[in-house]
Amino acid sequence: MLRAWHLSFYFGAVFAVVGVMAPFWPVFLKARGLSATEIGLLLSAGLWLRVLANPLIAQWADRRGERRRPLLLLSGAAMLGFLCFLFAKGFWGLLMVNLIASVAFSSIIPMGETVVLGAVYRLGLDYGRLRIWGSVTFITTSAAGGPMLAAFGSWSVLWAILTLLTVVLLACALLPDERRATPLTPARTGAMGRLLRQPVFLLFLLAGGLGNASHAVLYGFATLHWRSVGFSDTLIGALWAEAVAAEIILFWLGNRLLARFGAANLLVLGALAGVVRWTAMGLSDALWLALLTQGLHAFTFGAAHLGAMHFIARAAPPEMSATAQSLHGAVGAGIAVGLVMAIAGMLYQEFANGAYFFMAGIAACSLSAGMLLAKTWDGARMNLS
Repeated sequence: MLRAWHLSFYFGAVFAVVGVMAPFWPVFLKARGLSATEIGLLLSAGLWLRVLANPLIAQWADRRGERRRPLLLLSGAAMLGFLCFLFAKGFWGLLMVNLIASVAFSSIIPMGETVVLGAVYRLGLDYGRLRIWGSVTFITTSAAGGPMLAAFGSWSVLWAILTLLTVVLLACALLPDERRATPLTPARTGAMGRLLRQPVFLLFLLAGGLGNASHAVLYGFATLHWRSVGFSDTLIGALWAEAVAAEIILFWLGNRLLARFGAANLLVLGALAGVVRWTAMGLSDALWLALLTQGLHAFTFGAAHLGAMHFIARAAPPEMSATAQSLHGAVGAGIAVGLVMAIAGMLYQEFANGAYFFMAGIAACSLSAGMLLAKTWDGARMNLS
């Protein structure tokens, strides 16, 4: 089906950019003369501004009653922001253009998820098999980044991002152009406040945010720790690839899992896997255990992500779906991860792989919130009137 390929193309385009940015953007910033401290401040500032700005941008899109035009505007703004890196100099100049580029690009993802999920439920598609292509392109571009750097130097990171953003622009142009006939009435415009007053939605944010945050030690320090215990860089790369491959398999089986467990229980499954995964990683550095626990990424990330996306699609009113998506991203990938990452370094410095026990505790809190969500949410759409 042509429409399904358009949706898959969107995921592939967006996560191809992420596959370059996540591992290699700090390399480009260092080449521009920034110290490690300045790079950390620059990335942190972008993260916290996204937490504030992305829900406001999503609420603006909800009020307009359309998705594709805001996505095209945001794609253009992201391209402009990254183009400005050709001229920006010094910490403050680079900080300002990074804020523009970071906010614009990060706003694309939750709004695009809203469009995809709308089409999934309207056309009877399998979300997991569409989202797979984001994982495929992420692992492809991140694997290609090393040889690209070796051959063309640090500036190739910026040119690769700009090139891939033109593909994102095309992918957004191919998304369905869904519009509401009239904008939200004044009585319905306070989408963010209305959502945040819903106990069910707050439980969802708590379960999803804590589940994401429990990955902080893994994302920040797993590579450093594996190197310290003697794993080769090739082996470490294979361990990360295993995690993404496990995620791809789960997404392929997504509809079966959704039918078997339901959206809320997928969040529970992800948190339960987190308790097991982080406890095991805290107990031992053995290679065989690392191989087993990386496979659990299918559940700690993949199952939890599927559960979160389908919860929003089913529980949030359609006219508030972009705001709901953006709040989930702001809390889960912003506030929760930012706060836990701030202490993850201290925990790792003090306890080494024992820091994973604290992540297991956070996953247990996510499990409790998820179980309460599964018990209290009846699967129906929230009534925000």
